[in-house]
Amino acid sequence: MPHAEAVFRFRSDNAEKILKAVEPELSEEVNSRSTTTCHVECGNVLILKVEAQDTAALRAALNMGLRLVNVAEEMHQIMGESMSSRT
Repeated sequence: MPHAEAVFRFRSDNAEKILKAVEPELSEEVNSRSTTTCHVECGNVLILKVEAQDTAALRAALNMGLRLVNVAEEMHQIMGESMSSRT
């Protein structure tokens, strides 16, 4: 049973795309002391949930999960800007 838990909700027009980008990374078990899940609600809200046995494992898993979401969002923004500048 986890002793520590954190849930983050991100509103983004790219929520589904971000989920598809981070799912492969989250499916691999990095640390046996934590579990990270991600899903989309209402079409534009990405939910990142981390459960861990202790706060150190929670911190490590959050660093990874939040970084993945941030990079995926930034890449979608860059690609959107790149595509719009071509027209």
